[in-house]
Amino acid sequence: MFKNAIVLTGGIATGKSTVANLFKLYGFLTIDADAIAHKLLNIHSSKISELFGPMFVENGEVLRKKLGTLIFNNLQEKKKLENFIHPLIKNEIQKEAIIFEQNNTPYLIDIPLFFENKNYDIKTSIVVYTPIKTQIERLQKRDKCDEAVALSRINNQMNIEEKKALGTFVIDNSKDLPNLIAEVERVKNEILKV
Repeated sequence: MFKNAIVLTGGIATGKSTVANLFKLYGFLTIDADAIAHKLLNIHSSKISELFGPMFVENGEVLRKKLGTLIFNNLQEKKKLENFIHPLIKNEIQKEAIIFEQNNTPYLIDIPLFFENKNYDIKTSIVVYTPIKTQIERLQKRDKCDEAVALSRINNQMNIEEKKALGTFVIDNSKDLPNLIAEVERVKNEILKV
């Protein structure tokens, strides 16, 4: 099923989106699990309202930040959401992958919780790595939150050092953009065996 698929993963605020965009510049097709999740949440907003309450939906759109705050702080609610949404996401990813497989070239599937959930039988992965200190700083800046909130979000995922150890390839995003571009090019060459 996922013969040519490569998972792109990492932690929150490690720079996965930037890396995905850089790979797109090299012509890599990408399936984005987060974008699929956002789309599916709105399609199933009535189910979200039913599961978590109408205060999480407004004008047919799921209030993702509000829902995020609930599930980041409540394991039971998080499981409830995952049990509902993950099979739907997987189904969409498989539909897109079938199309991409016809090209018989490597493509990326951006799955933030790939190692945590073990939902996909994909052998090759790229981990976008940033030390936890940098992750905290970037998340605080991006989401305008304090260190405690940033840390609790980061701790909701597998430790980035563990992910780094599990990855087939590691892209170091602890420095500046020119360094990141060089890292993406290095990994791209390894994948294509240039």
